[in-house]
Amino acid sequence: MHKLKPLNRRWIPYASVTLLIAAMTGVLYPFGLALDLVNVALLFLFPVLLSAVLWELRPALYAAALGVLSFDFFFVSPVLSFSVADLRYLISFGVYLAVAALTASLAARLKRQLHYSKQREAHTAALYELSRQMSDMTEIHSLLENISSQVSKMIGSEIAIYLPDDANRLVLSHHSDTQSDWGQGEAEKVMAKLAFDHGEAVGYGSRTLREASGWYLPLRTEGHVHGVLALHLEEWKSEVTTEQQRMLEAIGGLAASAIDRVKLAEEAKIAHLTAESERLRAAILDSVSHELRTPLAAIIGSATGLIENDHLFTTEDRKELLMTIRDGALRMNRLVMNLLSMAKLESGMPRLRKNWCDAEDLIGVALAQVKDFQQNRKLRVHLPDNAPMVLGDEVLLEQVLVNVISNGIKYSPDYTEINIEVYVEESNLVIAVADQGIGLNNDEYERIFEKFYRAQATKHVTGTGLGLAICKGIVELHNGTISGKRNAPRGTIITITLPLHKQNEASNNIL
Repeated sequence: MHKLKPLNRRWIPYASVTLLIAAMTGVLYPFGLALDLVNVALLFLFPVLLSAVLWELRPALYAAALGVLSFDFFFVSPVLSFSVADLRYLISFGVYLAVAALTASLAARLKRQLHYSKQREAHTAALYELSRQMSDMTEIHSLLENISSQVSKMIGSEIAIYLPDDANRLVLSHHSDTQSDWGQGEAEKVMAKLAFDHGEAVGYGSRTLREASGWYLPLRTEGHVHGVLALHLEEWKSEVTTEQQRMLEAIGGLAASAIDRVKLAEEAKIAHLTAESERLRAAILDSVSHELRTPLAAIIGSATGLIENDHLFTTEDRKELLMTIRDGALRMNRLVMNLLSMAKLESGMPRLRKNWCDAEDLIGVALAQVKDFQQNRKLRVHLPDNAPMVLGDEVLLEQVLVNVISNGIKYSPDYTEINIEVYVEESNLVIAVADQGIGLNNDEYERIFEKFYRAQATKHVTGTGLGLAICKGIVELHNGTISGKRNAPRGTIITITLPLHKQNEASNNIL
């Protein structure tokens, strides 16, 4: 929309036409009757066409009338008189005025059509850009800010957006001009409430309170009203056109769709989080209760036997019962540690205390921790002569190795071998743990690093499905990768890849 033109600017076309015809008359008059009057009359059509193109119909009609008068006064005999010696000229004047009027009308209509076409093109481009920007918005306040700025830029007026609160009361949620009080008054709120309750536009151009200074457009989609878009049109209402109203309605439709999309996305996110939380809660309760019940039963049974029937047991029997208690306690401790580690990883709490770590030391500590339950499985380590050191948190990396090796022990039959191989590949240190266990389907090796996921083939073995998920989180904190694949002819290979750093990078990487 454009502001009203000052009064003196309205006369510029008429003054310009007058000067142009006066200049043409001054140039043509010295030739007098030497020129063919038909050619002179045709030349006087030029201001008519020019006026129609530049200033539309009224200045063109004025140019036609002034051209006829000038042609009659200066070129038609008797010269310098408005009287006509030959009455046939009156017919010519009538035909000239009719042709000029028709030509001016056609030219003005073409100009208007061109103007409307350009306006529609500009509106379409603006709506497309607004729609594109809205499609990227995922937060309601950012969306309102974008709608307000874009609409204010396109319309050139104050914008207010009203949305319902939790109690379904309409409140002012955004205003394009924070310095203005418009939109905060009771009158504006009442009109916005009318538009919101009835789902129809209120204010200028509508059937309700059409003389108001604002236009209140309900933001609705499929019968549901999400809010109200209000425009302050006090200085503009004399120039609001049907095309502009359609554009405003289109903007309102886009805004309503965007708000609806954001709200649905938020609701879907909340529903997903609720469902995920419930699923995790159920999985944790199921896993923890199952994992705790077995070691607790063993601990309680062994401790009860020692207390009530101590005199019946030999030294070897007591030692075996105590080892059962210790193994159960260690198993419970691993479960608690895994749960705490997963909670820390999920909350983003862990901070890496990076130091230079020797792969041989990491593996040695991990082997010491799994020694008590490896039973008759053989753990073989293959290290290069000069294995490079890695920069990382040794406690967390040890936990990764303990979890991976423990899995190899848990899912491998007794008297089988578990091979731990360390080697350098490009700029990475690779630790591969290969067992001879039950193995998995190829499509399951991607999912074993998900929380609480347990392959169908491993259901008969107790576990929570947290160990490898924790490993993945810790390894990714070290900018590394962890993956699994099938070991031929049977079993699984878990491969841990950690980036190598130069010694002079230590000070820049240690947290």
